[in-house]
Amino acid sequence: MNLSAKIEVQRGNCEALEHFLADRIYEFNAQATGYFDGESFSATQKDSEGAVVAGITGYTWGGCCFVSNLWVSESIRGSGVGRGLLVATEHDAIARGCSVVLLSTHSFQSPAFYERMGYERRAVIIDHPVGFSNIFYSKRLSQS
Repeated sequence: MNLSAKIEVQRGNCEALEHFLADRIYEFNAQATGYFDGESFSATQKDSEGAVVAGITGYTWGGCCFVSNLWVSESIRGSGVGRGLLVATEHDAIARGCSVVLLSTHSFQSPAFYERMGYERRAVIIDHPVGFSNIFYSKRLSQS
């Protein structure tokens, strides 16, 4: 293997590389843990014209559900759509055998929302981005 090639840092769209790396990391993690049940999920709320006005994405793996993204259009925030998406995700996670949901949010986004939804603050990374924090949450799911 020739490692003398120059490493090039690129900016912008890297979706193909993101998918490639995620697949390689999943392969390694599955082999290391014995959990081969990883699966992505998504849910959306659309308006009457079919445009997405809210959505959630993430994955389940090894009894855990990780919410990667939850977004609600500013025009309908506070209407219960975000709550509905999160509750639907929690129910789906239980059906998939998950016992915990993990997620993060920035201090300027929606930490109070997640706390009202029963999520517990587990870690805070200060200055991500500089001047703000990234807050990590978890919630144990009831199997009943």
